[in-house]
Amino acid sequence: MLFEKRVKLRLNDFDYKLPKSRIAQEPWPRRDHSKLMVLNKKDQTIEHKKFHNLPDYVKKNDLVILNETKVFPARLFAIKDRTDAKVEVFLLRELENDLWEVLVKPARKVRIGNKLHFTDNVHCDVIDNTVSGGRVVRFEYENEDFYNIIDRIGHAPLPPYIGREDTEKDKERYQTVFASNRGAVAAPTAGLHFTDSVIKKITDKGAKIGKIVLHIGLGTFRPVQVEDLTRHTMDSEYFHVPPETALMINETRERGKNIFAVGTSSVRALETVVVSGFQVTPKRGWTDKFIFPPYDFKMTDAIITNFHQPKSTLLMLLCAFTEREFLFNAYKEALKKDYRFLSYGDAMIIK
Repeated sequence: MLFEKRVKLRLNDFDYKLPKSRIAQEPWPRRDHSKLMVLNKKDQTIEHKKFHNLPDYVKKNDLVILNETKVFPARLFAIKDRTDAKVEVFLLRELENDLWEVLVKPARKVRIGNKLHFTDNVHCDVIDNTVSGGRVVRFEYENEDFYNIIDRIGHAPLPPYIGREDTEKDKERYQTVFASNRGAVAAPTAGLHFTDSVIKKITDKGAKIGKIVLHIGLGTFRPVQVEDLTRHTMDSEYFHVPPETALMINETRERGKNIFAVGTSSVRALETVVVSGFQVTPKRGWTDKFIFPPYDFKMTDAIITNFHQPKSTLLMLLCAFTEREFLFNAYKEALKKDYRFLSYGDAMIIK
């Protein structure tokens, strides 16, 4: 039975069996040589391509929206004073100068008043707890840009389902080629497949590239724990849709051309800034927009994305964009045809 918008779906409706062997642990040797599954919503057909074929589906005056957020090496390792216990400190966001919200592991060993040492010249004091189980810490260091310190001592924040230690290569590959605005602790993974060559082929066809920012947080991996989806609250994430991109979006809508959103983060940013009808306004701020069936998309005609975890909010967004049964059949076919899943996995376009 095809998915009907009037049916109220619950958490278990978004479950499927994902073998661990299908979760990509390494990126493709070449970004644009990953597989690309093409889902045609209208006739419900599936094609199998390579990502470098993506420009074939973009036409003149279409608009491709890229999230130019930049991942920073947010995983740090410290030694707790007086005990010499090793502690992982995961930077979430800067609250003000040198004051950060972080996650610590093991949390039970880190209390208010502790001092954590990263190097001889870099340490932090634990000054508060957060309602979500994290900590608030204040960093102290010598006269140097703090982000330079992070770049030097930090580790790539690979997702928890990648069961290996990060390498220096991950700092480059767990990052899009167009990343320019630092602030994410998780990559906009659909963008990882793009190369300068793919982008040039898109613009050579007369299509336009629009840039937005949505700094992806750890909430993208946080499991939904309520069966009734209306009770789930998304973590707030910072976004920015600049004036030049808003203008391109509105012009594309007026021309009746298509808007391709690269990644669910781009979709959420676009759908957040709709003001009336099919117009958007430039805006920056924080969004906790949760998109799940049923949902009427106003600014998205096609989505370029990866294959997502069972019961994830990302999978729910895609099920709102196309019929759930069609999408789940595509996932079954992807498993049969050796597609790679999740962050370092293969890609899909739904149009």
